[in-house]
Amino acid sequence: MSTLTAQMASDGGPWRLYVVVYGESEWPSVWWEPSAVPTGAQRRQALASLGYEVVPGAKWSWIEDSKEYGDDRTPVVLIAAVDVRERDGGAA
Repeated sequence: MSTLTAQMASDGGPWRLYVVVYGESEWPSVWWEPSAVPTGAQRRQALASLGYEVVPGAKWSWIEDSKEYGDDRTPVVLIAAVDVRERDGGAA
């Protein structure tokens, strides 16, 4: 079973969780209204709704970036990533 990467990002607006699927023009994604960081349970549920699950033992990693590359005067973009795999049965 192949491993893919799920990422979640926000620049202070809505949170978007998406699965990076190379060769596809649109990646499966879920959006949350601007709020606190979605919980681990909310992220698992969102991934399940897309037909994916976190790879056993995988942990979310977090980094921050600038909204405009290389310009730390612009708003911070928080980005999280985790390894995922397709659930048995594929997309929900």
